[in-house]
Amino acid sequence: MTSDKPLLEVVDLRVSLNRGVDVVRGVSFNVHAKKVVSIVGESGSGKSMTVRAVMGLPPPLASLSGSIKLNGEELVGASERRLRRLRGSKIGMIFQDPMTALNPVIRVGDLIAEAVRLHNPRMSAKQAMQRAIELLETVAVPQPDVRVRQYSHEFSGGMRQRVMIAMAIANNPDVLIADEPTTALDVTVQAQIIEVLSNLRQMFPVGLVLITHDLGIVAGVADTVVVMYAGKVVETGPVRAIFRGSRHPYTRGLLSCLPSIEQKAGKLVPIPGNPPSLSARPSGCPFRPRCPMARDICSTEEPELRTVDDIETACHFAEELRTFDTSAFQTTAGSA
Repeated sequence: MTSDKPLLEVVDLRVSLNRGVDVVRGVSFNVHAKKVVSIVGESGSGKSMTVRAVMGLPPPLASLSGSIKLNGEELVGASERRLRRLRGSKIGMIFQDPMTALNPVIRVGDLIAEAVRLHNPRMSAKQAMQRAIELLETVAVPQPDVRVRQYSHEFSGGMRQRVMIAMAIANNPDVLIADEPTTALDVTVQAQIIEVLSNLRQMFPVGLVLITHDLGIVAGVADTVVVMYAGKVVETGPVRAIFRGSRHPYTRGLLSCLPSIEQKAGKLVPIPGNPPSLSARPSGCPFRPRCPMARDICSTEEPELRTVDDIETACHFAEELRTFDTSAFQTTAGSA
């Protein structure tokens, strides 16, 4: 039985670099047991920086404010010693590139066993290795008793990612963060990795934070979507509400880039331009230079999140999005 109380509560999280650059600006979201919160957005929107702050791994000299509570315990301001005890035991992370995250000169079994014994110092080496075999079996690695004696270069990309997942769940964490877990994998292997993650939340009462660019994956596994742009949440809500009735032009633009069976060839409409530099954001709404709906108020006032139907959105004209045509993005190309 799961509780209605969130495992992870992030409230008004802000991260500033040593030069006064705000890279995360007031981000809030909750993660519940056996639920998936997906954070989406273009590169540079602040997704990875947000979860690094949650893990207690912000860049050197960065300053944090706001609140991050794990099972009710405040992590902002916690000692590094306390954070080290929580990382890997109560909160785990699957990093984006397993090829560089795994030590190439240590056998896979020893890597996993080390993650186990780090938080269970009384466990023997033999017990930890048996636990490593069980974990590889859990993430569907074939012949786990053989694979534990191999090195990461003997694994395919998809199998290396499974090893990363095994290390992240080695101590049964309450919250699991997956940062682009399907990057550089072909679609078949992507589906297998997502299936492994989906099975985990059925097997264990874990809450999953999924960072991805792939909205197709989001549609299939997420319960809640958090859309970030320029370091800030611009829209959030249940996955079905976001996909069926998004009220922010940026989210609509992301969805217009998603191919579908009904769509004719050549009809994808990309968002023109590039995300703004976090050190030189435009005045008002940061999406204004790329937005076909932009008006005078957008250049002077940055909209705050407000509830429209079942969605929280940060757009001055959210009510007009009911009839928004994404082909309007074509007319903004080259503007701003």
